[in-house]
Amino acid sequence: MTATGAAGAPARRTPLVLRNRRFGAVWAAQVLTQAAGRMFQVGAVWWLIAHAAGSDRGLASGAFLAVSTLPAVVLAPLVAGLIARRPHRAVLGVSAAVAGLVALGTAAWTSATTPPALVTYGAALVLAGCQAVFDPCLTTAVPELVEDADIEAATGFELATQSLAGLAGGLLGPLVVDATGLAGVVAGCAGAYLLAAAVIGVTRFPATPAAAATADAPTADAAPAAGRPLRRILAELPFIRRVLLCFTAANVFTTAVFVVMPLYTRTVLHADGSTVAALEAALGAGTLVGSFTGGRLPGAPTAVGAGCLALMAAALGLPGLVGDRAGQATAVGSMALAGWCVGVIGVRFVALFQRMVPAEDRPGFFAVMQALLGATFPVSSLVFGLLGDHLPARTLCLVQAVGVLPVAAALWWTGRRHTPATDADADADAATTTVTAAATAVSAEPIGGGR
Repeated sequence: MTATGAAGAPARRTPLVLRNRRFGAVWAAQVLTQAAGRMFQVGAVWWLIAHAAGSDRGLASGAFLAVSTLPAVVLAPLVAGLIARRPHRAVLGVSAAVAGLVALGTAAWTSATTPPALVTYGAALVLAGCQAVFDPCLTTAVPELVEDADIEAATGFELATQSLAGLAGGLLGPLVVDATGLAGVVAGCAGAYLLAAAVIGVTRFPATPAAAATADAPTADAAPAAGRPLRRILAELPFIRRVLLCFTAANVFTTAVFVVMPLYTRTVLHADGSTVAALEAALGAGTLVGSFTGGRLPGAPTAVGAGCLALMAAALGLPGLVGDRAGQATAVGSMALAGWCVGVIGVRFVALFQRMVPAEDRPGFFAVMQALLGATFPVSSLVFGLLGDHLPARTLCLVQAVGVLPVAAALWWTGRRHTPATDADADADAATTTVTAAATAVSAEPIGGGR
């Protein structure tokens, strides 16, 4: 029941992270890990572009970002099996602790002497691998940490993590590099990872029948979920498969912003790390606002997503059209708008996936989703990094915009073709009656419409 005030109006509910201490603690740990990873990535990219890479700055930064995203793609089957077989609390805690120890060792090496570039790339690979385990594990654990009515709110907080990570990590990374070099960035990352591991260590997850069964017979009981071929998960969810393919195509152009913006700052604005920090903060702030307002927008998820992609194309292309004097203000505004679009798309579609995907398939699905969306990032980073050594940064901004527009049209057309009845029939073998009914309800009205 909803509490009411004296006038009969619904009382304002306490934020989920305060009402549910377990979820709040785990969410705080994710904020720490993602902020640490973002600070390392942004700081290392700026270090390469401004201090270490010389004339090959585009290729060096693109290769670094490509390395940072490979684990999410390559390790997807292993991650899915690990999440399905092991207690989620243990998986979260161990992955954060391993990342902290690796970052601590790298910080000690970096502070003692300038390490070879291979060390920086290797650290990026390990830290990204730990994050590739942590994030889908937390997404899978959301239904056991919160009630069904709070799934959308939990999804909003979880997706807002990326915004907070962009604000904290993206803001601090370039500034710390300019002030203390790469060693200061890695040391800060180590502290954040180890603190996250400690938070997970003192948090008790609620006992659920599924968790108890896994604890009693981790191999036998978990085998069916882990043994289900991951490609069948998407094959039996045709609407979701088409949506993911659209976002995968969009990611080829949208994620290039992490290469293009530092190059734009260096070659067009002729600015320092504080400008990169401002752009990262604007992107993170926009995503944060989008994560908490996306559920209130009217319209079906595909219509909202297509509109946001079109708006994002305009935001990404605008810095390529303005002059140098207005470039910085325009770029900051464009990043804020692009971030808002990312936040809206994320909260609408992840909430949709939480309800449409059968519970036994969620570990594999979210690992596959992360791998599928992340598979384009190495390609995007390398391609735009190479182009950045031969084309002006303004041209790269326009290339991004032109590439996103056809994907927006494809997503809109996907929504026009989709009907709840078609999806229910196609997913009958994979979903229970309850899940199919929930999928039909979600498809028929905007997510969050009842909030």
